[in-house]
Amino acid sequence: MDRHGLLVRFAAVLFCALPAASHLVAQAPMKPEPAPPQLRFVFEEQVTLAADVPVGETPMGKRNIVPITGGTFAGPGLHGKIMPGGWDWQLINASGCFNLHADYLIQTDDGAIIHVVNQGMVCPNSAGTKDALLTGPVFEAPKGKYDWLNGGVYVGTVDGMKIDGKPAVRIRFFKAFSE
Repeated sequence: MDRHGLLVRFAAVLFCALPAASHLVAQAPMKPEPAPPQLRFVFEEQVTLAADVPVGETPMGKRNIVPITGGTFAGPGLHGKIMPGGWDWQLINASGCFNLHADYLIQTDDGAIIHVVNQGMVCPNSAGTKDALLTGPVFEAPKGKYDWLNGGVYVGTVDGMKIDGKPAVRIRFFKAFSE
C-alpha cells in the first residue's frame, strides 16, 4: 500500500475511534483544586541608598540607577549586614510599569557572603494607581549553613522608608511552600 493509502486508513480509524473514546474523557473523575502555596517569613532587610543616578530616556524607557550603600538584615537564624557596592537598576517603560533589578551582596554575622538578585515589576492598575511591589529574589549562598537559601521559590515585598533621614527600602523575603 502506498503512503497516501496508509494516511487515508489512519485518518479513518482515528475518525471512528474519537467518538467512542469521548465518553472516557467525560467520565474521568475531577481532581480537587490544589491548595495554593503558603509563604514562610525568611528575613527582612533595611537597605540604605545613595542618591539616584538618572540615566535618562533609553529605547526601553526611562532608566535610573540607585547605589546600595549598606544596611542590615535579620530573620530566624539569619542576620548580618548589607554590603555596600550593589545597585538597583530601575526602568519605567512607556506604559508606566516600574521595573527594578537589584544586584548586591549581604554578609551574615558569622562571615558568609550571599549574593542577592531581586527583580520585580509593578504596573498601573485600572484605577491608575500601582499595587504593592512584589519581587522574585534569587539567592546564591555558599555551601554549608546557608545552603537552604539556594533552592525554592521566594517572594519579596519592597517598601520605601528613611534611615537617619536618608533614603532606604525595607525588603521582606518569604519562601513559598506547599502543605
